[in-house]
Amino acid sequence: MKIRFKITSALLATIRIDLRRPHPFAHERVGFIAAGLAAAHDELLILAREYRPVRDDEYLNDPRVGAMMSAEAIRSARQWAMDERVAIFHVHTHGGTGVPGFSGTDVSENAKFVPNFTAVAPHAGHGAIVLSDTAAHGQVWLDRKSPQPFITTFHEVGIPIRNWRAA
Repeated sequence: MKIRFKITSALLATIRIDLRRPHPFAHERVGFIAAGLAAAHDELLILAREYRPVRDDEYLNDPRVGAMMSAEAIRSARQWAMDERVAIFHVHTHGGTGVPGFSGTDVSENAKFVPNFTAVAPHAGHGAIVLSDTAAHGQVWLDRKSPQPFITTFHEVGIPIRNWRAA
């Protein structure tokens, strides 16, 4: 399956600026992107619509990881998916340049909480994205049991239009 993720330059800039803000104890910021989906044949198009950061009081002080969200942060994002019938993508950044990858912690934590979005909002795929300063990498959960494909290409829509392969 070919999976394309489209986001406007303005929305992507807003996300990157937010994720760079310092936090009193977390080493990184995280947030959620709401998206619409369109599917045809063997292709899925994900259209990013809106971003919501995880609030300062929704981080847990866990020195083992860069950032740990509270159950309330995840519950709020799940409610957003249900109420507005959107796909939800957890997002954070590793900085640097080039196509980033998920850390071992990212892989294990994503596998714990992202599938729960498909239980409350099965109308959409949900996922996780990690950004660098120039690119992104992401994965999609279409349901709780199927393999989780990676996003094939990212398209930053603006002037200029930027595209990169991520898988």
